[in-house]
Amino acid sequence: MERIKVLVHGAAGRVGQEVIKAVGQEAEMKVVGAVDIKATAKQVALPDGSTAPFSDNLSEMLDICQPDVVVDFTIAKASMPAVRTTAGKGVNMVIGTTGFTADELKEMEKLAKTQKTGIVAAPNFALGAVLMIHLARIAGKYMDHAEIIELHHDRKLDAPSGTSKMTAQAMTAARGKPFLPPEAEGEDRASRGKQVESVNIHSIRLPGLLAHQEVVFGASGQTLSIRHDSINRECFMPGVIIAIKEAVKRPGFIYGLDKLLGL
Repeated sequence: MERIKVLVHGAAGRVGQEVIKAVGQEAEMKVVGAVDIKATAKQVALPDGSTAPFSDNLSEMLDICQPDVVVDFTIAKASMPAVRTTAGKGVNMVIGTTGFTADELKEMEKLAKTQKTGIVAAPNFALGAVLMIHLARIAGKYMDHAEIIELHHDRKLDAPSGTSKMTAQAMTAARGKPFLPPEAEGEDRASRGKQVESVNIHSIRLPGLLAHQEVVFGASGQTLSIRHDSINRECFMPGVIIAIKEAVKRPGFIYGLDKLLGL
């Protein structure tokens, strides 16, 4: 069977490096090239000791490497131009970048449809985080009060995180009605965090953290906490590998890894 050819966009970043390592260990895949705005060398080292072309020019690398899938872990302002370029050349895409607006997600959906490509975008590729959202969706049907605390490293640009917003949206949709506010609401509303779909989200950004989220439900005489911790960036790779395999088989736009896991 012919291996899936993967081009990594954001290859100089920490997650991009993990993607190169993970794809390089898959018998069904191979890294055919890497792109990053910080590219200085013309080659990137692969796990098997070989090298692949490395450049800061995505369009040029798409033509040279002819990938089946581009995996993007960058920032939103770099990712959207990459989505337009990649889809315009009929290449599938897996996107782990966060911070997109609703209009940008709609544009991805339109591009996937018009260009007949597969685009898989997910706020979080850790399987445990996907299960956390699934369990929070179930719990939200039975408990009337909920808040989210999300903690990330201090280099993360968007707040609240894409995962926390997706969690709040999923919980409220499954519940079918808003969560109840606390009985006492102070005048300084800003101290209560950002409200998304009737759920208050509290964002913490500190060095020493990676990616963590706790969903706390409250009811009379009890609380329920569902928490996920990403200890290192390797935890995202099983989800990325699943998404790569599915992107080449499923034309259209898929948002959220849960759709690929059947949750």
